[in-house]
Amino acid sequence: SDRARTAPTGRARLGSHPEGPRRFGRGQIGNLSWCWGWAVRGLLHQHPALAGVLGRSGLKTLHCSVFAGLPAVLHPCYPSPMLSYQHLFHAGNLADVHKHALLAVMLDYLTQKDKPLTYIETHAGRGLYDLGSDEALKTGEAEAGITIAENWFPKDHPYRQRLAEVRSSYGPMAYPGSPLIAALTLRDQDTLHLAELHPQEIQYLRAAMVAWDAHIYPRDGFELALALTPPTPRRGMMLIDPSYEVKDDYDAIPRHITNIARKWNVGIIALWYPLLTGGAHGPMLRDLTTAFPGALRSEVRFPPVRDGHRMEGSGMFIVNPPYGLDKAAMQIEALFKAAKNA
Repeated sequence: SDRARTAPTGRARLGSHPEGPRRFGRGQIGNLSWCWGWAVRGLLHQHPALAGVLGRSGLKTLHCSVFAGLPAVLHPCYPSPMLSYQHLFHAGNLADVHKHALLAVMLDYLTQKDKPLTYIETHAGRGLYDLGSDEALKTGEAEAGITIAENWFPKDHPYRQRLAEVRSSYGPMAYPGSPLIAALTLRDQDTLHLAELHPQEIQYLRAAMVAWDAHIYPRDGFELALALTPPTPRRGMMLIDPSYEVKDDYDAIPRHITNIARKWNVGIIALWYPLLTGGAHGPMLRDLTTAFPGALRSEVRFPPVRDGHRMEGSGMFIVNPPYGLDKAAMQIEALFKAAKNA
């Protein structure tokens, strides 16, 4: 099938311009990077036929040319200090490794058939992260995560392939969020819908995803999920990846997924959840297992990354899992167990 997987060359590299941080204020950098992303969007708005002529692969090359030769800090994945708590502090941790490895496998399976599909994500984040940023280095979660775990996976694993593509385009410290993993895997015939409520994160998301013609919504993800389902095309998957900062999420999520599945009974619905020391996920999973007895549940455990850190593992609950995912999940779980026992 005609997959839009090959990342274009020539994009600005993260950390490749040592003079950048001294010459520009970081708040200015964040605004400039967003403006460059919107420059591409403006071009496409003035010439809408261009998108159809170029296709998704051509749009990626156009996005590349805008950033080629610029200081790396002007790139849309460079962080802005104006954000408060964001996933940038946690990008590339072991929970991301678990979640993104399973996501890459599911998307790889879905794109093997020459049939269009829909990808929906309810809590998208910014899509692209700089693991060399102050925020990422402060927590050390990437250092204890993808830095160690990448070599667990063979080079032909879909997750490892997406990592290689992103680094070849954005530099060795770049890490893809789930929207970018999806965009790199999907084809021109497929459709991406991404929800993100945070007003600054969505700016970064739009800039990072401009080359893929994704539909991006500043809207509550669960509301969007109900509004879009059943999507066109009906074949596809949804990733639900909330921050769980709102305690009510644990109570509300079973109801949300039940309502979504009722409208989209053929869709793959994948929920990520943290394994916390207090066991907050327990009642939620009992309700989900009762409602979806045939779902796949994959969990991995790992030591807290620092003293006082409550997360000790990662879980995925997947309604309508694709064929062979149970085996792939067991293989990923085995990698975590082997590392823990080493």
